[in-house]
Amino acid sequence: MISEMVASRAMILKTRQSMQKSEVCPNTSVQLAGCTPEIMAEAAKINEDLGAKSIDLNFGCPAKKVVDGYAGSALMKDEVIATKIMESVVKAVKVPVTVKMRMGWDTTNLNAPTLAKVAEDVGIQMITIHGRTRSQMFSGSADWKFVKRVKECVKIPVIVNGDIRTLDDIVVALNESGADGVMIGRGAYGKPWLIKQALSFMKNSEILPEPTKSEKLAIILDHYDYALDYYGKDLGVKILRKHLSWYSSSYSGASYFRAQVNTMSDPVEVREKLTEFFQTS
Repeated sequence: MISEMVASRAMILKTRQSMQKSEVCPNTSVQLAGCTPEIMAEAAKINEDLGAKSIDLNFGCPAKKVVDGYAGSALMKDEVIATKIMESVVKAVKVPVTVKMRMGWDTTNLNAPTLAKVAEDVGIQMITIHGRTRSQMFSGSADWKFVKRVKECVKIPVIVNGDIRTLDDIVVALNESGADGVMIGRGAYGKPWLIKQALSFMKNSEILPEPTKSEKLAIILDHYDYALDYYGKDLGVKILRKHLSWYSSSYSGASYFRAQVNTMSDPVEVREKLTEFFQTS
């Protein structure tokens, strides 16, 4: 599992939010974003000391506020800085360092194969490729076939990412990319059990059934309670609204349910409402 993206400068300052995002469980990789090699290296060392099992460098986030800070996929435009960041972090820590990137900045700059080879040469141990350019953001479809070009350039593991929403997607993505594994992101919105299903499928070729209605409710309630504990009641209720929207998207009456919970602020009332909805829908 990989943590939420943590800003490297905030990590050095040890802000409450950055420390919370970098809390580690067994086998947790902490994902760092930034544009200054020395700061990225220092942040990586801090996370290693806190127990991170690996460090994942984010060269793929397309969000405007991240790119405007010359981080995330902005680094696809500057291979010199990207290389210095990878070199600095690899030298700073003993745990494995991985990197996630996009195909390139745009269709005229598809430099992921080149940057992947550089990454391998400086000691990066795994690369994840999202099959879109930054200019695409999340529009169109992920190009899994492009990932094969990266796979053919390096000997280290390559992971395919983008539009992995079902077990069938996993099969096609692996076949088209030749990748060593898949990374699931937005595909798990509203169905976090997809990750367990994917692991079982890839390890044992076993297709786990969809959770029953009661099992789904138990998962949703666990998620709800954990989020309130993690974020606090006020912020937790607000953050959970989008998750309840994803969970309910395939249910009859979902629009009315969302309209109700999106105006509710009492966490007890929200919990009662979501329990009622998922039990009776």
